[in-house]
Amino acid sequence: MKASRLRRGMNLWPPFLFAGIRVVELSDDYRHARVRMRMHWWNRNYVGTHFGGSLFAMTDPFWMLLVLHHLGREHLVWDRAGEIEFVKPGRGTVHAEFHLTDEHLDELRSQAATSTKALLWFSTDVVDSSGDVVARTRKQVYARRKNRKSVDDGVAETV
Repeated sequence: MKASRLRRGMNLWPPFLFAGIRVVELSDDYRHARVRMRMHWWNRNYVGTHFGGSLFAMTDPFWMLLVLHHLGREHLVWDRAGEIEFVKPGRGTVHAEFHLTDEHLDELRSQAATSTKALLWFSTDVVDSSGDVVARTRKQVYARRKNRKSVDDGVAETV
């Protein structure tokens, strides 16, 4: 699927649309994405800052999508784990960026070729308009070749 079409579809996807999350950029080569969330009355928490679930949701699908596009049909790819650390209250407009590198892909391909699965952690900061970190998220992406069976042992690498 063309990146521009996926970006438009994601902007209409109810979990993003109703949280005020907008995919601002998804590069044609699926190596970079940028997401924005503006503060609205419907995405504030009780104390008037960004709702933590929306901060995590704005980073949730991207690493898996970027990796899936590059590993291709011979691999199964999905999210295995995720975590978020709230650093400071989020107010105003916040952004998150994702940059998939050759090193990420080489590591996943190498692990998947020599094991039944590959696990790789990706980190993303959610920043406000002044560049201050509001939240740090980590997502663990699982990948394996389709012709191999999944098992629960393996080595996790941190990026």
